[in-house]
Amino acid sequence: MHACEGPIRYAHGVLTQDRGIYSIGAVGRMLGLSPPAIRSWEDRYGLIVAERSEGGRRLYTRDQLEQLRFVKERVDEGLSAADAHRLLAERQAGTQPIVDGGTLNTPAGVLVLLADSDRYSAQLSDFILRSEGYEVEVALTAEDAEEKFAARDPALTIVELMISGGVGRALCRRLKEWRATPVLCISSLDLGEQALAVGADAFLKKPLEPLQLAATVKDLLGHSRLMPKEAGAADE
Repeated sequence: MHACEGPIRYAHGVLTQDRGIYSIGAVGRMLGLSPPAIRSWEDRYGLIVAERSEGGRRLYTRDQLEQLRFVKERVDEGLSAADAHRLLAERQAGTQPIVDGGTLNTPAGVLVLLADSDRYSAQLSDFILRSEGYEVEVALTAEDAEEKFAARDPALTIVELMISGGVGRALCRRLKEWRATPVLCISSLDLGEQALAVGADAFLKKPLEPLQLAATVKDLLGHSRLMPKEAGAADE
């Protein structure tokens, strides 16, 4: 199952994320595309259309990441953007998969900081990430998370938005101000719009599915085939 497949829908005026969402900035970094180029393709060709939050933010699913990756690869091969979108439309109309959604091997020793005051949830996420080869540091309070973030310099931080009585958004903002490493926000509430507004790169709604969590972390860290080859090579 893809990390973010499934619709993003509005229910009674509230944005709900059944699978997960990525910010346009995170999409651009993962695929090596500028946000203006992504917006231009959407406006001009109308094939890969992001959902809009109530605040006007573009929200992308993992399926849309795959579609954008397909278009970028065709453009890199020499096709015009119009022809690349036309080819994508033909693929979508048929049964041929758009891209290989497989994952690369996780480099050993990559540290993920997990800030979640729910001990059971933290233990489960810890197990899932360690099973994928990541090193995990757990923080059960926002204060502990900030201290461990400063001391250990994690490659990615997962922030539960209700940690320490609901200060997860402020924590996310501070972490993004300190360093530009990815932040994935999680919550049992539909707080994706608020998470992206304070700088989160992606949002997942709890309860987390193991494959969903692992795939999203791999995407954000460049350990997925969604990452441009040249960017992946530069990280090695």
